[in-house]
Amino acid sequence: MLESLRVVELGIWVAGPAAAGVMADLGADVIKVEAPAGDPMRQLFRAVGVDVDVVPPFDLDNRGKRSVVLDLADPGQLETMHELLATADVFVTNLRPAALERLGLDPPTVTDRHQRLVVAAITGYGRVGPDRDRAGYDVGAFWARSGAADTMTPPGVAPGNFRPGFGDHVTAITAVAGVLAAVQERSVTGKGRVIDVSLLGTGIWVMGWDMSIQLWFERISSTRPRERHDAPMVNSYRAGDDRWFWLLGLEQDRHWIPTLTALDRLDLAEHPDYATASLRMKNSEALIALLDADFDARPRSYWIDRFDEAGVWWAPVSTLADAAADPQAAAAGVFTTIPHDGPSYRSVAAPIGFDDAAPTRAVPTLGQHTEEVLAELATRRTPRSAGSSD
Repeated sequence: MLESLRVVELGIWVAGPAAAGVMADLGADVIKVEAPAGDPMRQLFRAVGVDVDVVPPFDLDNRGKRSVVLDLADPGQLETMHELLATADVFVTNLRPAALERLGLDPPTVTDRHQRLVVAAITGYGRVGPDRDRAGYDVGAFWARSGAADTMTPPGVAPGNFRPGFGDHVTAITAVAGVLAAVQERSVTGKGRVIDVSLLGTGIWVMGWDMSIQLWFERISSTRPRERHDAPMVNSYRAGDDRWFWLLGLEQDRHWIPTLTALDRLDLAEHPDYATASLRMKNSEALIALLDADFDARPRSYWIDRFDEAGVWWAPVSTLADAAADPQAAAAGVFTTIPHDGPSYRSVAAPIGFDDAAPTRAVPTLGQHTEEVLAELATRRTPRSAGSSD
């Protein structure tokens, strides 16, 4: 889909490489510029004492790229970087603003020199403001500072540890959308532009439902433990075999009778405490306790059959092992196979599917394509012969 697009990436860890990685999966020629020591994400496991050759989280975001090693502290190699940018359509970076300014690779400087270039500047907190250079990572900027961690935690409970890379990947796919919009604009105007995407901004946007209520009403309802959730028909429940599922009865009156049918509890249809959605909300704690007792009497497989017969909307609470083996996920193209020097191995596909998608390409070793890419630049520098024509 993007085979005519050349992307130069100066990124480390997750958000920047993930954005360029999605474009690589879609066919773009992505040149990953790395310091001599390489993207620190390559050493993720070794940093914690695990000596392995494959780092699946790194491979997920860097497959299909070409790796070029440049020491940007060297003026000559910094100029080579600019030669690369002169050949590119898109520059993706998640270095902090001050670091880019020291190198003369900050967005204003780059776009002044390379006016057709689309620059995706991915930051923790934005390119301006007092905290623009503060270290963020997704746990700091996306989860903690956006309000997401606090909002998702019941009062009196310490915020949990969120899974790594979550906010980075949401931010990355947001950056891809901005890049493609700017590339489309450039096809009309002939000029590139700078795209600002921050972990903080993406985190607040993801929390937009709650934040929009906060902005208007200046308060939101607090997150409650599941036993006290005010919508019993949109809640998690545990079956008798200790396996969980979620009821998805957002339209509560519509889904109330099918749920009672599955439970063989039509006696509750006209119960004075549960007959309407407002009553079920008012008496949610008692109703959840009642449903807990009924669901605990049978294994989840029994309830799955009953739900499907009665037309109840539900979803399993899957472990990652469950999701990896889910035939629906496989059918939907959620997974792919990465070629490797050893056996190929299964990984996660980009979250955008197309018919007849090209096979996933291999992960570059550090500096694997330096000579190849520099030779391409040398060819571009060579003047055409007198008899050549465009």
